[in-house]
Amino acid sequence: MFPSRTVPLPNVAVADAMAMVRRGADELIVEAEFEAKLLRSQRTGVPLRVKLGMDPTAPDLHLGHTVVLNKMRQLQELGHTVIFLIGDFTSMIGDPSGRNATRPPLTREQIERNASTYFAQAGLVLDAGRTEIRYNSEWSDPLGARGLIELSARYTVARILEREDFTKRLKNNTPISVHELLYPLMQGYDSVALRSDLELGGTDQKFNLLVGRELQRDYGQEPQCILTMPLLEGLDGVEKMSKSKNNTIAITDPAFEMFGKLMSISDDLMWRWFALLSFRPEAEVGALRAATAEGANPRDAKVSLAQEIVARFHDRRAAEDALVDFEHRARGGIPDVIPDVTLTGAPLGIAQLLKQAGLAPSTSEAQRHVEQGGVKIDGAPVGDKGLKLAAGVYVMQVGKRRFARVTLS
Repeated sequence: MFPSRTVPLPNVAVADAMAMVRRGADELIVEAEFEAKLLRSQRTGVPLRVKLGMDPTAPDLHLGHTVVLNKMRQLQELGHTVIFLIGDFTSMIGDPSGRNATRPPLTREQIERNASTYFAQAGLVLDAGRTEIRYNSEWSDPLGARGLIELSARYTVARILEREDFTKRLKNNTPISVHELLYPLMQGYDSVALRSDLELGGTDQKFNLLVGRELQRDYGQEPQCILTMPLLEGLDGVEKMSKSKNNTIAITDPAFEMFGKLMSISDDLMWRWFALLSFRPEAEVGALRAATAEGANPRDAKVSLAQEIVARFHDRRAAEDALVDFEHRARGGIPDVIPDVTLTGAPLGIAQLLKQAGLAPSTSEAQRHVEQGGVKIDGAPVGDKGLKLAAGVYVMQVGKRRFARVTLS
């Protein structure tokens, strides 16, 4: 658990704090209530308790997760207590938000393995010394069967079925498992257990967050306010960023890979990412956009965004080196530093070599890259997917960003 410490609240006017909280947000429910909470906090010196829950369904956090984490960091800078809640219990149910089918359950081992990486990764965005890390199994496991029945009695099936995704699945005769109906209740109970003043989440979480608000009221607590953040579109510019959609940038990606992915997004998506990911003042982003509209190359603005984000998760030197590397490769060059891979079994088919070298997830995917002209050996395109390579050393390239120096024997 990250250590948690109390620090004096900074002297920030409530109006300024409200403006900071609203920037980039989709919805704040209820604004008047949250303003009153801020005023009380300022008057008493007691920080608000701000909650964000994430289920460890995958081992890595990506830039889409940082949209809401960035807002948590801003609330930390306002002096409030942020609680990063790892949903090790709710992961066993699986969040049905946005799902058109029952999510496959994770094993306890998968959950623990994924959760273990969330500590360090969350700390790349949040101030680790002021972050309270909690697991919802702390109160969900002891609840037991009797407690779960008592909790379920506080909410109606009709209210649960108001969820848009449940409604669609019922309309399409798609099965809904009973345990899925419990997910909003268990997430809402987290807010009761933590006595949350404000809960953050993506726009797809609004229903779950509202359940928490209602359960707190039912338990005699002051209901939390809700801050929803927009969902970040992935590299394709269409689907929300998701590992299952293969359109993510992990916050642990190597600097040069992160930079290259950022430079690959469309010009239109770039401005959306500026709005949700950049810490630059709005006036500065506005100036970049105005310059682009007047004829400046959009690439210059994209470089600015890519360097800012790479520097955030690595450092400024890494961002500069990534730019140099990117420009070198854009001229057809090979990066100065590439992975070295040693393989045996010569002669080895090109598809098998690419898979074993980690340049393609499967031989069929490797063959597809060859067919599309996306594979080069020592800078020369490969067109024969049946090619076999003899023993030797080869610089392999797949697409624009994947390289390896392969020693084959």
